[in-house]
Amino acid sequence: MATKNINSTTQTFPVLGMTCASCAGSAESIVTHQPGVVNASVNFATGNLTVEYLPDTTNAAELQKAVQGVGYDLLIEDETKQQETLEAIHEKNFQQLKTKTLWAVILSLPVVIIGMFFMDIPYANQIMWVFATPVVLWLGKDFFVNAWKQARHRSANMDTLVALSTGIAYVFSLFNMFFPEFWHQRGLHAHVYFEAASVVIAFILLGKLLEEKAKGNTSSAIKKLMGLQPKTVIVIQADGAEKQTAIEDVNVGNIILVKPGEKIAVDGMVVSGSSYVDESMLSGEPVPVLKKENEKVFAGTINQKGSFQFKAVKVGKETMLAQIIKMVQDAQGSKAPVQKLVDKIASIFVPVVISIAVLTFVLWLIFGGDNGIIQGLLAAVTVLVIACPCALGLATPTAIMVGVGKGAESGILIKDAESLELAKKIDAIVLDKTGTITEGKPQVTDIVWLNNDDTAKSILLSIEKQSEHPLAEAVIKHLNGVPVTDLSAFESITGKGAKANYNNEIYFAGNKKLLAENNIGINEPLQQQADEWGKQSKTVIWFANNKQALSVIAISDKIKETSVAAIKEMQDMGIDLYMLTGDNEATAKSIAQQTGIKHYKAEVLPQHKADFVKELQQEGKTVAMVGDGINDSTALATADVSIAMGKGSDIAMDVAKMTIISSDLNKIPQAIKLSKQTVATIKQNLFWAFIYNLIGIPVAAGILYPVNGFLLNPMIAGAAMALSSVSVVSNSLRLKWKK
Repeated sequence: MATKNINSTTQTFPVLGMTCASCAGSAESIVTHQPGVVNASVNFATGNLTVEYLPDTTNAAELQKAVQGVGYDLLIEDETKQQETLEAIHEKNFQQLKTKTLWAVILSLPVVIIGMFFMDIPYANQIMWVFATPVVLWLGKDFFVNAWKQARHRSANMDTLVALSTGIAYVFSLFNMFFPEFWHQRGLHAHVYFEAASVVIAFILLGKLLEEKAKGNTSSAIKKLMGLQPKTVIVIQADGAEKQTAIEDVNVGNIILVKPGEKIAVDGMVVSGSSYVDESMLSGEPVPVLKKENEKVFAGTINQKGSFQFKAVKVGKETMLAQIIKMVQDAQGSKAPVQKLVDKIASIFVPVVISIAVLTFVLWLIFGGDNGIIQGLLAAVTVLVIACPCALGLATPTAIMVGVGKGAESGILIKDAESLELAKKIDAIVLDKTGTITEGKPQVTDIVWLNNDDTAKSILLSIEKQSEHPLAEAVIKHLNGVPVTDLSAFESITGKGAKANYNNEIYFAGNKKLLAENNIGINEPLQQQADEWGKQSKTVIWFANNKQALSVIAISDKIKETSVAAIKEMQDMGIDLYMLTGDNEATAKSIAQQTGIKHYKAEVLPQHKADFVKELQQEGKTVAMVGDGINDSTALATADVSIAMGKGSDIAMDVAKMTIISSDLNKIPQAIKLSKQTVATIKQNLFWAFIYNLIGIPVAAGILYPVNGFLLNPMIAGAAMALSSVSVVSNSLRLKWKK
């Protein structure tokens, strides 16, 4: 990696028109060789070019010209519009591909049926030609165009093989249909191979469609993060008037009014008023935080019931939310492009097969006697037909499809092939505490009363119903079914609790400080109980009249029922587990002890989670990150395998490559087992596809002819080729029935 040049600028542009990993390679090399470019890399998975260049030597338009020269295109627009345009282009391409695939399948069916079973009907060849022509020349046009682009730059890929085998089979069939006597005079039958040509194209279009669908979901994470920011805000003018202002026009120093339930637009400092703010999308901690004068507020967080004014401190690209968006974008784009094994093989496979076909023809010409030229041509075509990369091309995607489908049935959504392949190698898992190991919402775990008095319960419920404190919700839920009573003089005491009047007596609900300030006595058994809960790091709330404490309540985020068993199972699989939380040391220690986790870190900030994942990766571990909040999104994007909890935030689910719908940790060992089975199936498929080619190609070339006079008919080669694909698909389907 070159060090950053002082005068250079770094930008990211989407590259359009790439079809495989070798396209990314050629786009990257052309940009790298442009004058003024310091550094360039194209990531096939995200479709982005990240380029560092000297603005006084070159610019985006120049780079776009260079990329267009090799047959691709760059989208150069301002960043806000770029995302929308790109999505429109992707959507259009996807719809076109869908239509093409559908037509290819519909038109290929009659060709296959006639070619296999009804060759003797009148005009069979002409009927097959009519159906196969649009498939090859219209629906399969892109394969030929891309193969030509590759050939101009002296390289070959899947498109080259598809174009060659279908093109030659088609042209050869055309010749045989119009000039059958050429073969008849030589005592041979004139076969046509239209079905081979059209079926190959239909198969491969289907594969591409499935790949596009899987790739389409990755950008929605960024879209949702951007959606956290409101489009307009209310700015308080110098004369005190309120003015609706677009978010782009907010400047540092503006005073902004936030009403109950509104999203906060930019980072700033509270200047008047106070309210609880839900910061779970940044911190992941479920309890809203009290914001009063001189406290910081952040863009994207949600105000609860109060109202306040704050001064804008960071706007635009400077806000914490914008930083998170940028980090997620970088993490999505910085992964090494997964150079698909099959594409690599195809780039060697294609020239090798073409050479074998040419060599076959030449050898027949020399040693084939009278019919050398015909049998040579037939053998060469048979080699190209039998060596179609279909089985190779289907080996990985079909197994992945079945694996992903099987995962979905078990409530594990898997977004891309890479994470399914990688999951089997996981040896370290980083778990977020809130919402992953625990339920993620505060609940009343215990409540002890001095005297079991129904009136006291009604008063407590009525106070909590009027309270704005986020923990009040937990008490209300717990006391469900208790009747509400009328109170007077309700008063919220910021940072301590609330008080109200019932039958001329004052009642308090809040923390111990509130009781101490009002000289309220606490009975010894209640105090002992509170101390006990304190040691378990539970939050303690008191309820009292103006003389003594009447009740003590413990609230905590409960550990999920399945977490302990799942953690043990993962440890038994030899995986190291690490728990990270933004919570305090006491709570973290208590949860770690209860679940049996050996390594944990408390008070971890969102950006440090990602750093911790990187540290583990530097030790050579394959790291999975399991989280549920926006605060986990950077760490999720950094990890080798990212797993989100389905009940968590949408953003975490979009960044993660796997989502566990039920939020049950037991699904993680299942996902690892599924990965092992899928990878085993891919290896078997590739093995069979290779064995098939290793045996099929020499037989097609006529290696058995000198021994027993056997020559493979191209028609049978076409059937064998289809069979190889079918065998690969059926092997993948076996995955479905594995436990």
